Amino acid sequence: MLNPRLFGEQLRRAHEHDEAAAAPAEARSFAPRSAEPASPWSASAVWPKSWEEIAPEAFIRAPDGVAEVVPANDPMPAELALNRALIVIPCLNEADVIERVIQRVLDDDGLVEPLVLVADGGSTDGSREIVSDMAARDSRVRLLPNPGRLQSAGVNLAARLMGEDRPWLVRVDAHADYPRNYASTLISEARRTGAQAVVVAMETRGATPFQRAAAAAQNSRLGTGGAAHRLRASCGWVDHGHHALFNRCAFDALGGYDESFSHNEDAEFDIRLGAEGGRIWLTDKARIVYHPRRTPRALWKQYFSYGRGRARTVLKHYAPLKVRQALPLAVAPAAVLLTAAPLFWPLGVPALVWAVASLGYGAALALKGRDPAVVLSGPAAMIMHLAWSSGFWTQLVRRFAGLFSGRPPAKGAARSAQAAR
Repeated sequence: MLNPRLFGEQLRRAHEHDEAAAAPAEARSFAPRSAEPASPWSASAVWPKSWEEIAPEAFIRAPDGVAEVVPANDPMPAELALNRALIVIPCLNEADVIERVIQRVLDDDGLVEPLVLVADGGSTDGSREIVSDMAARDSRVRLLPNPGRLQSAGVNLAARLMGEDRPWLVRVDAHADYPRNYASTLISEARRTGAQAVVVAMETRGATPFQRAAAAAQNSRLGTGGAAHRLRASCGWVDHGHHALFNRCAFDALGGYDESFSHNEDAEFDIRLGAEGGRIWLTDKARIVYHPRRTPRALWKQYFSYGRGRARTVLKHYAPLKVRQALPLAVAPAAVLLTAAPLFWPLGVPALVWAVASLGYGAALALKGRDPAVVLSGPAAMIMHLAWSSGFWTQLVRRFAGLFSGRPPAKGAARSAQAAR
């Protein structure tokens, strides 16, 4: 497995600019910030200072003619108050699906005074108008401009502006379908287990032939390497999963997501949460359906970014890769060696073994699923493997190029990335 500690003290010094501190972790109760000040070392991701000057009313406006949700004169019973949630949907050009997703998460009998914030990163396809029209009819829906554009920035901003009186923060992605009573089920699981975060299993489904092929790969060990939230339906404690719900005090105490990450911000957050003593529960009570990319090019771009994000997480936390992550890391070097195979044929053997294994696995999936389109799951998996590996090595090379050229790594370079993935 790859262990970045072997890279030496030069890398450690070069990375100090985006580490808050290097002291050992201490136990944390995840009390609200006002009750327990955050220790300096735990603030690996911090709220941007500029947000302190932002008044919520500058972003969150009730539509004309729609009454605000005003608390009753009598205090809400404690049991009901424990089911209040802030639901955040990061959005960028999701006009085809955004209304359906909002309606689905609000189809929940167990929520009390839910508030859905659509954090829009500058949509130009009519998404903002759709959300505004919904907000005009339903005061539980609000449109939140997200100048940071990234999903991480949108969730952070929403939590900072509107989360203080709600104990739960629910993240909803527009690329998925959700079961009824989704958010309240997550809250029930968090209260039952005492987890600071609840993650969900996800099943990938596609409509077009290529999407079905990509879905078959992503639902199998060929494409995911055995990630718990991708393959199993059973519940249990995990170190990472598809982000669904947070204890808001825990999210706030950790400073939210690291917004310098355009991808893999979820895994990076989970490392910090685990270092603080937080626990992550994978529930089997709620499962989402994810829709894969429609074209090989889009799939490549997605997994190339995933690889870069994982490399940044490894470099930031000196976290060794798991076996299922280290294996595809060898794909890009194998592809490079293949170009020299005409000069010395054994150099092409690693790439040949990888290709035969992937294509054979895809053919087996097609026979098992009785879907001819799934034959393409082998090539789809190869795109995923090669893109992820290429992205990882690209990030690594860029880091070392900057290190040895004497230039510090750029801060916040990921902010130009789009929010929706």
